[in-house]
Amino acid sequence: MKIDFTKGNGLAPVIIQNNLTLQILMLGYMNEEAYNKTIKEGKVTFFSRSKNRLWTKGEESGNFLIVKDIKIDCDQDTLLIKVIPNGPTCHKRTTSCFNEESPIGFIYELEQIISDRIDANDPTSYTNSLFKKGINKVAQKVGEEAVELVIEAKDNDVNLFKNEAADLLYHYLILLKAKGFKIKDIEKTLEDRSMKNQVI
Repeated sequence: MKIDFTKGNGLAPVIIQNNLTLQILMLGYMNEEAYNKTIKEGKVTFFSRSKNRLWTKGEESGNFLIVKDIKIDCDQDTLLIKVIPNGPTCHKRTTSCFNEESPIGFIYELEQIISDRIDANDPTSYTNSLFKKGINKVAQKVGEEAVELVIEAKDNDVNLFKNEAADLLYHYLILLKAKGFKIKDIEKTLEDRSMKNQVI
């Protein structure tokens, strides 16, 4: 990967993106030395223009950015680095430096739609009507969808399999809402397992 540092007087802008949610976390700058240190250590190191030195994100807070993937743009002067953040990225203790706390992706949008239907007590909503029947009925529905997915997994109808998988995921999101949790709570559990080198 050949980066053109000359366009920015020795610095290249670096976009930091969460590898799991694809959320943009921050923008920084690297010189060649910072880039090489990042590659060697697997943690993002910037060149701090205010401190005029190399700065490894998390060197004081412990909130390191663990590198998962690095891409260069078509002009070879900007980097996109996908990371697993060890805690909040912004120094203000927020997920993103852009004051954006919502993860990105349709699953998260669907989670919000489900929550909105229930919170608004929408009488026309299937989601809300199922939720109002209580945790036992919601859990039962998740179990039924899981069984239907297993049945379709043993056949070769791709469309039926995908639809049953979608049904299971949708009802699982309702179950999370009923239990008072969000996807990011479950993600955190999986991340914690990964950090502890537990079997995944």
